Amino acid sequence: MARKKTEIQAVRPDVAVYPIGVAAKLLNVHPRTLRIYEKEGLIKPTHLGNRRMFSADDIQWINCIRRFIHEEGISIPGLKKLLEFVPCWEIADCPADVHECCGAKVDRSVPRSPHRVGDVAARKVAKAKDVEKRKTAAQKKKHQSIG
Repeated sequence: MARKKTEIQAVRPDVAVYPIGVAAKLLNVHPRTLRIYEKEGLIKPTHLGNRRMFSADDIQWINCIRRFIHEEGISIPGLKKLLEFVPCWEIADCPADVHECCGAKVDRSVPRSPHRVGDVAARKVAKAKDVEKRKTAAQKKKHQSIG
């Protein structure tokens, strides 16, 4: 009986293949640094069991984070706050031809629901609307990646 040949395909840049130790070596950082970035919500590696796995896109995004922190002097809390309001390519001043092809680009910015300052009830309603907008945006993104 003839064996079925398996196709060999190139690994896509969004497929997590690097364990934390290898990713840290590629980035020339300590693995603890990557754990800190994850704890702070700047990165979201894939978890396989109790192992963190990183894709080529993750490595590229972490390089961008490090450039923001070390070259631009933006603190981690400052970077987190900036990413809430504008996409990463605006912070980094990436040209359109670069950010349109970038697999590591991050856009966590969602328009905020306006509310009257000092009105606690209105703030809670606006916050709930914002949470719903984020869920809807995440679902759309998920459906786009699947379809």
